[in-house]
Amino acid sequence: MGKPNFSDEFKRDAVAQITERGYAVAEVSQWLVVPSRKTMPRS
Repeated sequence: MGKPNFSDEFKRDAVAQITERGYAVAEVSQWLVVPSRKTMPRS
């Protein structure tokens, strides 16, 4: 399984959820189904 490729728009929207709306990084990553460092396999 390779590294996910997220669009710039997706990344901007995710960051906005954290910086502008005050949500926690972990919370936003769960909503967006982004794997955390804890669940990602080591290379």
